Amino acid sequence: MNTLTEPIVFEPILKSKIWGGQKLNKLFNKKSDAPDIGESWEISDVEGDTSIVALGKHKNQSLKTLINTYKGDLMGEKNYTRFGNKFPLLIKFIDAKQDLSIQLHPNDKLAAERHNSFGKTEMWHVLEAKKESNLIVGFKSQIDRETYLQHVKNKTLPQALNFDQVNPGDTYFIKTGLVHAIGAGVVLAEIQQTSDITYRIYDWDRKDQDGNERELHNDLAIDAIDFEAKNDFRINYSKTKNAQNKLVSCPYFTTNYLHLDEKISKTKTVDSFLIYICTEGSAEIKTPNSSTKLSKGSTVLIPASLKQFDLVTKNAKLLEVYV
Repeated sequence: MNTLTEPIVFEPILKSKIWGGQKLNKLFNKKSDAPDIGESWEISDVEGDTSIVALGKHKNQSLKTLINTYKGDLMGEKNYTRFGNKFPLLIKFIDAKQDLSIQLHPNDKLAAERHNSFGKTEMWHVLEAKKESNLIVGFKSQIDRETYLQHVKNKTLPQALNFDQVNPGDTYFIKTGLVHAIGAGVVLAEIQQTSDITYRIYDWDRKDQDGNERELHNDLAIDAIDFEAKNDFRINYSKTKNAQNKLVSCPYFTTNYLHLDEKISKTKTVDSFLIYICTEGSAEIKTPNSSTKLSKGSTVLIPASLKQFDLVTKNAKLLEVYV
């Protein structure tokens, strides 16, 4: 069987959202005529939304086909043993023209029992933020179940929430059970477990074009909320040039921040695929057989079997992700 010897780029899967805008097109050239594109799914193995290869010798093949064919060569042997034919991560860009709903995600146990799904641990890396834009992360002070339910009943939940003003480069780790939302004016990269399970608990009383409010999931959410969540979601990290700067390391993914202004030769030591997300500038991934360009807003998958390559750039900021 042939092994995988070159990076893989996928077609973005664009999602219209009631809160979306046009920045993913303007900033990252994600082409769409729709005025309300809220998300670009860069790498996805969510049921019904599996990524398709955009170019190269595997063009038009699905991520699922690649996993079925190449197994540990794509995923890494340990990852393939752990996850089988399911790619474990979902990579997105998000444009919040309006506030997203207040929401949370179930842990692995609840998600498996209720939805036959992974849980949804995720992280955010802010790429653009209007002045005074916020992320909602957790409660502003300790709250109990009864007080929370009273806020839900009275539609006063925002009064209990923690609003964090953000700037580009700010990074957040969103554990399962943590109440959260992306505020208007924020564009960010999201790295998460492969799951589309969201419990929406407040949606600002807004209505769609037909006058309907979106469904809330308060019955499901009440057992999934982490009322004890600590204020440890904002990540402090170093920004040393031409080095791996650790952002997040958890059982589901590790993410490093790279600011490169010179060529870096990489020898991969982890038994995993790598994902590079370009957040600024441009770069080229060179192997003996291929050259893959990365521009702002692009994402590339390095198969586990591709052990050595060069990152060539004069100035690029990248997120490097693996499991």
